[in-house]
Amino acid sequence: MSAQRFFLIVFVPFILVLTILSCSQVEKQTLQAGIWRATLKTKLGAEIPFNFEVLDSADKKLIHIINGEERFRVDEITLKDDSVTIQMPLFESEIRALLVNNNLSGKWVKHLRDTNPEMEFTAVPNATWRFFNTDVTANYDLSGRWSATFLSSDKKDTTVAIGEFKQNNTRLTGTFLTSTGDYRFLEGTVSDNKLYLSCFDGSHAYLFTGKLINDSTIASGTFHSGLTSMETWTAKKDEHAILPDAYSLTGLKSGFDKLEFSFLNLNNEKISLADNKFKNKVVVVQFFGSWCPNCMDETAYLSSFYDTYKNKGVEIIGLAYERSTDLERSKKSVRRMKDRFNVKYDMLITGYTDNKLEVVKSLPMLDQFVAFPTIILVDKSGKVRKIHTGFSGPGTGSHYTDFVKEFENNINNLLAEK
Repeated sequence: MSAQRFFLIVFVPFILVLTILSCSQVEKQTLQAGIWRATLKTKLGAEIPFNFEVLDSADKKLIHIINGEERFRVDEITLKDDSVTIQMPLFESEIRALLVNNNLSGKWVKHLRDTNPEMEFTAVPNATWRFFNTDVTANYDLSGRWSATFLSSDKKDTTVAIGEFKQNNTRLTGTFLTSTGDYRFLEGTVSDNKLYLSCFDGSHAYLFTGKLINDSTIASGTFHSGLTSMETWTAKKDEHAILPDAYSLTGLKSGFDKLEFSFLNLNNEKISLADNKFKNKVVVVQFFGSWCPNCMDETAYLSSFYDTYKNKGVEIIGLAYERSTDLERSKKSVRRMKDRFNVKYDMLITGYTDNKLEVVKSLPMLDQFVAFPTIILVDKSGKVRKIHTGFSGPGTGSHYTDFVKEFENNINNLLAEK
């Protein structure tokens, strides 16, 4: 065999293989660093947009979901070939997608008690815009306080809310507050005579739109939530709009002045208010769920609060009402929340679900249960002194700081009692 023929038979195929492997390595796709624009599609075809930033950190991918001033850190990201899984740090949901031409396409899967609804998900890199990729102009400035009314699709349920908005040129941020909590950080745009706001945090996917009649009237509003929910809403600017007192919505039944319960903590130890640990202490009892974004905001605050007040005679007990009665599933979800916010107080698995009637069943001395989260203040003698429904988180601005001031004033007053 001639040397030329030997070269053609042996070395040419080898070179071709090296070339193919080299090209494959060059074309290998990854999550590009930078700002992405994502959308989730509802069953009615509406697109809920949000942005996230991909960062490279210690040879790992890190994502920050962007809503207004919030940067929600997500660090459980798995890349295998062209498959990407983005596990939300809380709320039992994840994004499952494929990388196609460096874009993402797939589903956001949310795990509920009996179902796992999926929403179509797409995302493209190098896109900082949220609603419009062109310059827009605003006819009105929506900054201020608004009295809003939401009407369910079957027109049977009405919710009164307060909108708090800040507008900078065409950029709009803010939230809606209700008597049971807030819609967290919303971000969007005012374009001509229309407003657009959205939010995604791993639990909720929201889209608000509305028509601006003038600088004090919003009409023809639509509110999409998750895969299927849609409500209508209207609003009037009202700097004096108020909501019911959050301390007035829940109480104890006649004849009761104390709480009694006994549930397991994450170490399978039974914890009760009657334990020595809580005697002669001011105790905060938190009703929460790992699935609840407002509970997340409250837990972040209470964790920091506890670090300051635990040596002053204050204890906190968190009562978890999860979507499942499965003990191990519930413990896993609550432990993720506990670790996320470095919670040092007891978090108990009640074994009851997030159904409000289940809460009353678990503590029959309650006259009703309105919403998660709820906190109950117990004095040194074990008597219930105040019950606060809902939570106005950091997305509500001054409402959050007002709550913190009032809450800590209540705690200090209870500590001062003999």
